[in-house]
Amino acid sequence: MKNYTVALLGATGAVGEEFLKLMEERDFPFGKLKLLASKRSAGTKLRVKGREYVVEEATAESFAGVQIALFAGGSISETFAPLAVRAGAVVIDNSSTFRMDPKVPLVVPEVNPEAIASHQGIIANPNCSTIIMVLALKPLYDIAKIKRVVVSTYQAVSGGGKEAMAELERQVADIVARRPVTAEILPGASLPKHYQIAFNLIPQIDVFKENDYTKEEMKMIEETKKIMNDPDMAITATTVRVPVYRSHAESVNVEFLHEVSPAAAKKAIAAFPGLLLRDDPAAMEYPMPLFTSGKDAVEVGRLRKDDTVPHGLNFWVCGDQIRKGAALNALQIAEYMIDHEMI
Repeated sequence: MKNYTVALLGATGAVGEEFLKLMEERDFPFGKLKLLASKRSAGTKLRVKGREYVVEEATAESFAGVQIALFAGGSISETFAPLAVRAGAVVIDNSSTFRMDPKVPLVVPEVNPEAIASHQGIIANPNCSTIIMVLALKPLYDIAKIKRVVVSTYQAVSGGGKEAMAELERQVADIVARRPVTAEILPGASLPKHYQIAFNLIPQIDVFKENDYTKEEMKMIEETKKIMNDPDMAITATTVRVPVYRSHAESVNVEFLHEVSPAAAKKAIAAFPGLLLRDDPAAMEYPMPLFTSGKDAVEVGRLRKDDTVPHGLNFWVCGDQIRKGAALNALQIAEYMIDHEMI
């Protein structure tokens, strides 16, 4: 197999670290690896496949000779993605910058790999909560078209970055030690108000839009329609930050145009790549962050009929949002392109 020159932008963050871990685990075929970050993180030393790499400051010249550019996310993508494409790289971007651009495919490889072929240099990685949900929706959609989705998320603090994880840990320690608790990060470091996350839930992820939905909620709504190629699908979302370190969970209610039995849904989910059915109420078996953290598979359970609407089902889905919700999905896009000789 050919070895590729790969650049990773955002190498020192939580998603960047997951990229490097997965590149080792999956033996991703790189011959040369460039680790890039902000000026503040330049000089950091990281070990990949037994070799030490020094993180470089990202500049306009960083992508010369690069074939695959993996972007871990953030506003920096807007500046560097066009530069990487002009240098000849294919960019797989984890930020929200290009997701709703009609010229940029938004891809979950198990769901819509055919979209990759339309790329013009940039492929967008969807929002983490969107990836987890559409992975579970796709096998059901293949049985019967979906009319409406109602989703409530329970999102881990790692979705807010390393600082949010550290804040949860510090707050728990302060509460146990009966010290005053302070909040500086959640629901967002740049926001004018912050709330304690330890032993609490915060029903705000990202900023509020004019319609009183948060930006995170609108991402799930708009991105799902694009990925599923169904602009008429009705979707409503409520996204909530919970005091869990890692792995998002979602309660999903689906109304179909035709009947889908729980048995048929379970069979389809169990057979679908990337999903694991964990659904045995009698044995108290269901998905939890405890089971999915650090794992590739997205787990689905609690499948049951919703008798309040025609053709309705409820289910519970849980997945590691740093792994499948970010780094793994992006690497799978790159692997698909390599396997199909698209790079």
